[in-house]
Amino acid sequence: MKINETVFRGRPKQPRTPVEEAIYDKLDELNINFLRVDHEHADTMADCREVERVLGTKICKNLLLTNRQKTRYYLLMLPGDKVFKTKDLSAQLGVARLSFAGPEDMERLLHTTPGSVSALELLFDTEHQVTLVIDKELAEDNWISGHPGISTSTLRLFREDMMVYLYSVGHSPVYVDLPREEENPADQEAAD
Repeated sequence: MKINETVFRGRPKQPRTPVEEAIYDKLDELNINFLRVDHEHADTMADCREVERVLGTKICKNLLLTNRQKTRYYLLMLPGDKVFKTKDLSAQLGVARLSFAGPEDMERLLHTTPGSVSALELLFDTEHQVTLVIDKELAEDNWISGHPGISTSTLRLFREDMMVYLYSVGHSPVYVDLPREEENPADQEAAD
Protein backbone atom coordinates (compact mmCIF):
# COMPACT_ATOMS: atom_id res chain seq x y z
CA MET A 1 0.00 0.00 0.00
CA LYS A 2 1.33 3.43 -0.94
CA ILE A 3 1.33 6.05 1.83
CA ASN A 4 2.27 9.69 1.48
CA GLU A 5 4.90 10.03 4.23
CA THR A 6 3.94 13.68 4.82
CA VAL A 7 1.79 14.37 7.87
CA PHE A 8 -0.52 17.26 7.03
CA ARG A 9 -2.24 19.67 9.40
CA GLY A 10 -5.91 20.17 8.62
CA ARG A 11 -7.97 19.60 5.52
CA PRO A 12 -6.55 19.06 2.05
CA LYS A 13 -6.21 22.02 -0.28
CA GLN A 14 -7.73 20.11 -3.20
CA PRO A 15 -11.48 19.37 -3.12
CA ARG A 16 -12.46 15.90 -1.97
CA THR A 17 -15.69 13.91 -1.96
CA PRO A 18 -18.80 15.65 -0.61
CA VAL A 19 -18.75 13.35 2.44
CA GLU A 20 -15.13 14.27 3.24
CA GLU A 21 -15.82 17.97 2.69
CA ALA A 22 -18.80 17.86 5.08
CA ILE A 23 -16.64 16.24 7.78
CA TYR A 24 -13.84 18.79 7.27
CA ASP A 25 -16.42 21.61 7.36
CA LYS A 26 -17.74 20.35 10.72
CA LEU A 27 -14.22 20.04 12.15
CA ASP A 28 -13.45 23.59 10.96
CA GLU A 29 -16.74 24.89 12.39
CA LEU A 30 -15.75 23.46 15.78
CA ASN A 31 -12.16 24.77 15.48
CA ILE A 32 -10.80 21.24 15.91
CA ASN A 33 -7.20 20.77 14.85
CA PHE A 34 -6.14 17.43 13.44
CA LEU A 35 -3.31 15.72 11.61
CA ARG A 36 -3.93 13.90 8.34
CA VAL A 37 -2.13 11.21 6.37
CA ASP A 38 -3.15 10.43 2.79
CA HIS A 39 -2.73 6.94 1.36
CA GLU A 40 -4.19 4.34 -0.94
CA HIS A 41 -7.33 2.63 0.33
CA ALA A 42 -6.62 1.27 3.81
CA ASP A 43 -9.52 -1.13 4.16
CA THR A 44 -7.94 -3.67 6.51
CA MET A 45 -6.30 -3.45 9.91
CA ALA A 46 -3.04 -4.62 8.28
CA ASP A 47 -3.18 -1.57 5.99
CA CYS A 48 -3.98 0.64 8.96
CA ARG A 49 -0.92 -0.58 10.86
CA GLU A 50 1.20 0.87 8.05
CA VAL A 51 -0.65 4.18 8.43
CA GLU A 52 0.00 4.08 12.22
CA ARG A 53 3.73 4.30 11.58
CA VAL A 54 3.37 7.57 9.65
CA LEU A 55 0.56 9.09 11.72
CA GLY A 56 2.31 8.39 15.01
CA THR A 57 -0.65 6.87 16.81
CA LYS A 58 -2.52 3.61 16.99
CA ILE A 59 -5.44 3.22 14.64
CA CYS A 60 -8.77 2.38 16.19
CA LYS A 61 -11.10 -0.27 14.83
CA ASN A 62 -14.61 0.93 13.91
CA LEU A 63 -17.36 -1.65 13.42
CA LEU A 64 -20.96 -1.02 12.42
CA LEU A 65 -23.13 -3.68 14.01
CA THR A 66 -26.84 -4.43 14.05
CA ASN A 67 -29.31 -6.65 15.84
CA ARG A 68 -30.93 -9.53 13.98
CA GLN A 69 -34.04 -7.50 13.10
CA LYS A 70 -31.94 -4.60 11.76
CA THR A 71 -33.85 -2.21 13.99
CA ARG A 72 -30.90 -1.11 16.15
CA TYR A 73 -27.41 -0.15 15.01
CA TYR A 74 -24.18 0.27 16.96
CA LEU A 75 -20.90 1.86 15.96
CA LEU A 76 -18.23 0.22 18.08
CA MET A 77 -14.86 1.90 18.51
CA LEU A 78 -12.07 -0.18 20.03
CA PRO A 79 -8.28 -0.45 19.86
CA GLY A 80 -7.18 -1.76 16.48
CA ASP A 81 -5.22 -4.63 18.00
CA LYS A 82 -8.06 -5.86 20.19
CA VAL A 83 -9.92 -9.00 19.15
CA PHE A 84 -13.67 -8.41 18.95
CA LYS A 85 -16.15 -11.07 20.02
CA THR A 86 -19.85 -10.34 19.57
CA LYS A 87 -20.81 -12.29 22.70
CA ASP A 88 -18.79 -9.92 24.91
CA LEU A 89 -20.44 -6.83 23.48
CA SER A 90 -23.92 -8.37 23.30
CA ALA A 91 -23.77 -9.20 27.01
CA GLN A 92 -22.76 -5.66 27.98
CA LEU A 93 -25.37 -4.01 25.77
CA GLY A 94 -28.13 -6.46 26.63
CA VAL A 95 -28.71 -7.30 22.97
CA ALA A 96 -29.32 -10.95 22.14
CA ARG A 97 -27.54 -11.21 18.80
CA LEU A 98 -25.31 -8.77 16.99
CA SER A 99 -23.88 -9.09 13.52
CA PHE A 100 -22.03 -6.86 11.11
CA ALA A 101 -24.20 -4.35 9.28
CA GLY A 102 -24.15 -4.57 5.50
CA PRO A 103 -22.78 -2.10 2.97
CA GLU A 104 -26.29 -0.79 2.29
CA ASP A 105 -26.68 0.08 5.99
CA MET A 106 -23.31 1.86 6.01
CA GLU A 107 -24.31 3.94 2.99
CA ARG A 108 -27.81 4.73 4.27
CA LEU A 109 -26.85 5.59 7.84
CA LEU A 110 -23.29 6.96 7.59
CA HIS A 111 -22.76 7.72 3.87
CA THR A 112 -19.73 5.44 3.78
CA THR A 113 -18.58 2.01 2.63
CA PRO A 114 -16.94 -1.05 4.22
CA GLY A 115 -13.38 -0.31 5.32
CA SER A 116 -14.08 3.40 5.68
CA VAL A 117 -16.39 3.50 8.71
CA SER A 118 -15.42 5.80 11.56
CA ALA A 119 -17.13 7.90 14.20
CA LEU A 120 -16.62 10.98 12.02
CA GLU A 121 -19.47 9.77 9.80
CA LEU A 122 -21.96 10.02 12.68
CA LEU A 123 -22.40 13.55 11.32
CA PHE A 124 -24.75 11.98 8.78
CA ASP A 125 -26.84 10.01 11.30
CA THR A 126 -29.21 12.92 11.81
CA GLU A 127 -32.06 10.61 12.91
CA HIS A 128 -29.82 9.07 15.61
CA GLN A 129 -30.35 5.50 14.52
CA VAL A 130 -26.79 4.53 15.48
CA THR A 131 -25.67 4.15 19.09
CA LEU A 132 -22.02 5.02 19.61
CA VAL A 133 -20.20 2.44 21.73
CA ILE A 134 -16.61 3.05 22.87
CA ASP A 135 -14.38 0.50 24.52
CA LYS A 136 -12.97 1.96 27.77
CA GLU A 137 -9.43 1.04 26.77
CA LEU A 138 -9.68 3.24 23.67
CA ALA A 139 -11.20 6.05 25.77
CA GLU A 140 -7.95 6.13 27.79
CA ASP A 141 -5.80 6.97 24.74
CA ASN A 142 -4.76 10.57 24.12
CA TRP A 143 -5.51 10.27 20.41
CA ILE A 144 -8.35 8.84 18.37
CA SER A 145 -8.07 8.26 14.66
CA GLY A 146 -10.53 7.67 11.85
CA HIS A 147 -11.15 7.94 8.15
CA PRO A 148 -13.04 11.05 6.99
CA GLY A 149 -15.73 9.16 5.07
CA ILE A 150 -13.33 7.28 2.81
CA SER A 151 -10.30 5.15 3.61
CA THR A 152 -7.83 7.17 1.54
CA SER A 153 -7.03 9.50 4.43
CA THR A 154 -6.71 8.98 8.17
CA LEU A 155 -7.13 11.75 10.73
CA ARG A 156 -5.63 11.97 14.22
CA LEU A 157 -7.54 14.02 16.79
CA PHE A 158 -7.11 14.57 20.49
CA ARG A 159 -9.58 12.35 22.33
CA GLU A 160 -11.22 15.42 23.87
CA ASP A 161 -11.66 17.02 20.44
CA MET A 162 -13.25 13.84 19.09
CA MET A 163 -15.69 13.92 21.99
CA VAL A 164 -16.55 17.56 21.24
CA TYR A 165 -17.20 16.54 17.62
CA LEU A 166 -19.37 13.57 18.63
CA TYR A 167 -21.45 15.54 21.14
CA SER A 168 -21.92 18.32 18.56
CA VAL A 169 -23.48 15.83 16.15
CA GLY A 170 -25.75 14.46 18.88
CA HIS A 171 -23.95 11.22 19.77
CA SER A 172 -23.14 10.56 23.40
CA PRO A 173 -21.17 7.35 23.79
CA VAL A 174 -22.03 4.25 25.74
CA TYR A 175 -18.84 2.82 27.28
CA VAL A 176 -18.11 -0.87 27.45
CA ASP A 177 -15.20 -2.82 28.87
CA LEU A 178 -14.35 -5.49 26.32
CA PRO A 179 -11.81 -8.03 27.52
CA ARG A 180 -8.54 -8.70 25.79
CA GLU A 181 -8.62 -12.26 24.49
CA GLU A 182 -6.11 -13.43 27.07
CA GLU A 183 -8.09 -11.72 29.85
CA ASN A 184 -11.40 -13.48 29.17
CA PRO A 185 -12.10 -15.72 32.21
CA ALA A 186 -14.21 -18.15 30.15
CA ASP A 187 -11.32 -18.63 27.72
CA GLN A 188 -8.93 -19.08 30.63
CA GLU A 189 -11.16 -21.75 32.20
CA ALA A 190 -11.41 -23.58 28.87
CA ALA A 191 -7.62 -23.61 28.61
CA ASP A 192 -7.21 -25.14 32.11
